[in-house]
Amino acid sequence: MQELDSHVDQLRHQRARLPELAEIAELTAKRTDVDNLARDARITVDDLTTEQKKVDLDVEAVKTRRTRDRDRMDQGLITNPKDLERMQHELQSLERRISSLEDDELEVMEKIEEAQKELVQYETMVAETDERLTALAVARDEKVAAIDEQLQDLAARRGPAGEGLPDDLVALYQRLREQKGGVGAAALRARTCTGCQLTLDSVELSRIKALPEDEVVRCEECNRILVRTSESGL
Repeated sequence: MQELDSHVDQLRHQRARLPELAEIAELTAKRTDVDNLARDARITVDDLTTEQKKVDLDVEAVKTRRTRDRDRMDQGLITNPKDLERMQHELQSLERRISSLEDDELEVMEKIEEAQKELVQYETMVAETDERLTALAVARDEKVAAIDEQLQDLAARRGPAGEGLPDDLVALYQRLREQKGGVGAAALRARTCTGCQLTLDSVELSRIKALPEDEVVRCEECNRILVRTSESGL
């Protein structure tokens, strides 16, 4: 029964510490960070796109005004010399304004291009992480299923293994398992307790040898139940 219980403990320990679980936890945290960066980059692209549209509208508005003033001059609608001079100065001012706005427009376009590159980079990282997480989840589920199948087999075998044992002995065994790291009963092999790995002296061995086969023997050092076998060296 102890061998079965130890095997169960080992399998549960193995299931709880699958390498896939650690990598999944690490990648999930990483994905959250990268996804946040992608979200920020997406907001930046949207903000810059809005800014670009505004600059585009400003450029078009100034160009429309320039075209209107030129048409008026070309059509001879302005005859007053002072008004004509004022219009020429205004056209020069509009040209400078258009040049400045086009510089702003170009700067915003460059920022958008850079932000879009970052966004694509982050989105690619998220996609790659999701792909890896999917593969890890499949591997994890396969391993968990295999371990669970072994646990079910061990559970089916444990019932018969404990049949016929006194209730007080089973209770003692369970209590010792809780106290001794899962090992409540240990084989006495080659005069050594396999629980604490200490060799029993000749006096104790003689005492155990003289005891009835159905009497419960405890290790003097670790207090575990000692199971006598043909290899005990008695």
